[in-house]
Amino acid sequence: MRMGTTVAVAGASGYAGGELLRLILGHPQLRLGPVAANTQAGQPVTSLHPQLPALADTSFVATEAAALAQADLVFLALPHGQSAALVAQLPADLPVIDLGADFRLNEADAWTSYYSGSHAGTWPYGLPELPGARAVLTGAPRIANPGCYATAVALALAPLLRAGLVESYDLVVVAASGTSGAGRTPTAGLLASEVMGAMSPYKAGGVHQHIPEMEQSLSLASGEPVTLSFTPTLAPMPRGILATSTARLIEGVTARELQATLASAYGSEPFVHVLPEGQWPTTAATAGSNAVHVQVAADQHSGRAIVVTALDNLVKGAAGQAVQNANLSLGFDETAGLSSMGTAP
Repeated sequence: MRMGTTVAVAGASGYAGGELLRLILGHPQLRLGPVAANTQAGQPVTSLHPQLPALADTSFVATEAAALAQADLVFLALPHGQSAALVAQLPADLPVIDLGADFRLNEADAWTSYYSGSHAGTWPYGLPELPGARAVLTGAPRIANPGCYATAVALALAPLLRAGLVESYDLVVVAASGTSGAGRTPTAGLLASEVMGAMSPYKAGGVHQHIPEMEQSLSLASGEPVTLSFTPTLAPMPRGILATSTARLIEGVTARELQATLASAYGSEPFVHVLPEGQWPTTAATAGSNAVHVQVAADQHSGRAIVVTALDNLVKGAAGQAVQNANLSLGFDETAGLSSMGTAP
């Protein structure tokens, strides 16, 4: 049996949970412990995740604190609002990476405006590529994993805001997500006959739950409050995020300055890649990887910077980001068990 740090996964029946299992099985220093999913307790893991034959003899267990506490670290891949109650039952010194939104927001008012229930508190925000974040996350016992859209948008605009190249008051984002971003619960709007060959907006008009998270990260980068208009769309693909983020250019700023700023911000990052001039991101190139592809242009006609980012919503947007944060928390190499190489086509 492979030895290493034992980790538990709660919410393992979902898409992000399944991706966590896949990444943990391939990690050189992690050993899979309890695989928890309340609604599927007693069922074989491969009944939902046939892509994981190594777990053919493993069954889901109930999501109980006593079982999870036997691990050295716990990943929570639960629906938003469910992590806090479980965390309250776990030992205070047990490292936890929460993939939900429960501990992402600094302001209680922001939580109550977009989620139900009371604000549970704030943990370090697990996006290592943001300025100063890596130092805070290294050795942190509790980390709030970012949302998929929020990751794409923060990595697109934070460097430009921090450098003072764009205005903070008029940020506009239109982004497309694969259907796995909506989770595994069956709904009519996610039927193949409804999704294939179509694109459609959802939660438009300032109501998407990632908005306060995005504004929080971008306000910290800017040094002043930002205003963000966000329109998410559903794309006919199982996984992927393609986000087009735009902001008003400060007068005189050129495309070369925008490109140089992103290159400086991410030049040494293992997972964020600024593409060569003229090459634009595609979701297929990041599928299955922890990579983010970025490109920027200066639209002098409208006076706006346009930044396009692509990532896999289940990897860098969820499970891969969680493993990256676990590596930092546990003192492992940050890239352990992760790849920046996609699976296209």
